[in-house]
Amino acid sequence: MKANQIYVNLPVKDVQRTKAFWTKLGFEINEQFSDEKATCVVVKEESIYIMFLTEEYFQTFSERPVPKGDTTQVLVALGLDSREEVDQVVNAALENGASQHEDPQDYGWMYQNSFWDLDGHGWNITFADISQMPAEF
Repeated sequence: MKANQIYVNLPVKDVQRTKAFWTKLGFEINEQFSDEKATCVVVKEESIYIMFLTEEYFQTFSERPVPKGDTTQVLVALGLDSREEVDQVVNAALENGASQHEDPQDYGWMYQNSFWDLDGHGWNITFADISQMPAEF
């Protein structure tokens, strides 16, 4: 079996602030799935979406408490087409209120940089040239 789409659902304190943040990073919003309770960030058209839901709305989907900003429940990794794009997205995130997660890591064939977003969600932004991947990693 193979999935044809993924929707990652994450709680946020302020949907409008989150929407502005992700558009400043260069991502589009699917307005059809966005309102005052949620915004849908298009990561890859027709297949990958991030649904940012107000904490109150998020709670309607789970009986578990929304984690506070000092915990980590998920780290999301996004692959981009170049090292330059990786740094462009991370730098835009940092300029718009995010904080650095780890220092950039360069493995030669793979490069990653990362940040914590406005609500404390972790994002690893990567570029990999699989044709250059060493036989043993």
